[in-house]
Amino acid sequence: QLQLVESGGGLVQPGGSLRLSCLAPELTLDYYAIGWFRQTPGKEREGISCINRDGSTYYTDSVKGRFTISRDNAKSTVYLRMNSLKPDDTGVYYCAANPRVADIEAMCHTGRGDYWGQGTQVTVSS
Repeated sequence: QLQLVESGGGLVQPGGSLRLSCLAPELTLDYYAIGWFRQTPGKEREGISCINRDGSTYYTDSVKGRFTISRDNAKSTVYLRMNSLKPDDTGVYYCAANPRVADIEAMCHTGRGDYWGQGTQVTVSS
């Protein structure tokens, strides 16, 4: 079964940085929008940032100015650079791929993805 592979999570102190990677080895990434989603216990899954095939992006308000999403289609990888991390950023981060996205903000709001990864844990704590 085709899956995406997340990596780069870990334990970091508040104010620190991490870079998450979403590898899609079996996809022609050019044809897909990719989103990053966060799941924390007791909360609904939240769309953090999404990037469309044309490079257009969306960020949820809580991460604007701190997180940057980017894609390298040649490496079949999408990155999420996370700076100035806060304890509220803690959670399991998943990436998802969707080939039919007209509105990248809608992808982040609805969480629709044809393919998903297993997730990577991010813990922000002193």
